[in-house]
Amino acid sequence: MKIWIIEDEKPAAARLAGMIREIEPRVEIDAVLHSVDASIRQLREHPHPELLFMDIELTDGLSFEIFSQIPVPCPVIFTTAYDDYWQQAFANHGLDYLLKPVKKDQLEQAFQKYRTFQRHFLGRLTQFFHSHKPAGTETPFRKRMLIKRGNEYVPVPVEDIAYFMAEQKLVCLVTREGKKYVVDQSISDLEKELDPEHFFRLNRKFLSHRQAIQRIKAWGKGKLQVELEPKPAEDASVSQEMAAKFKDWLNT
Repeated sequence: MKIWIIEDEKPAAARLAGMIREIEPRVEIDAVLHSVDASIRQLREHPHPELLFMDIELTDGLSFEIFSQIPVPCPVIFTTAYDDYWQQAFANHGLDYLLKPVKKDQLEQAFQKYRTFQRHFLGRLTQFFHSHKPAGTETPFRKRMLIKRGNEYVPVPVEDIAYFMAEQKLVCLVTREGKKYVVDQSISDLEKELDPEHFFRLNRKFLSHRQAIQRIKAWGKGKLQVELEPKPAEDASVSQEMAAKFKDWLNT
């Protein structure tokens, strides 16, 4: 998930970024912006984030001015020291309204709210596209992986893949038969190219096919232990933050 922070106080921005990374280790904080003007330029010139954290009173005006200058195509979690802007906040893509100093449990609840909305709308969108897909059209996701092995290239159909695993700065493809191949793509890039109906990013190290998942078990503090087949050298797990989404995915 790509996140931007709009906050004119640098210590507050650094504290918020640290808490976000602690709660959601997989997020990418692509930009930290300090003014209305800088935020408008960033929105005009760069790909948009999936979620915005936005202070309200900035050095050059209220952040609501951003919405009058340029479309903001993502939800916003407002962070402010004032409690009298909440109506304007929820009228401008506001997903949540957190009063400073932002507390960790409030931030966790805000992310939970974001994931709930994300699951709801993603499910509706997926249903729409499946029901409106023209006959004969092909899915945009990868059907096979062409793996280089020495002087040879080995085609591996995606249905034969058990999981991808990152280990010692390499990413390995493991087949359902237990064969292992090194691939020259990151886990993040592979996640974008493979059908999310069949593959799930368990954590930083594992991207698993649905058929490789044998069972899941509670593993303390809301985490889940995932048993994969073939069994990897280290345990695969799902964080507390991703556990609900993972179980929803397995249940569809």
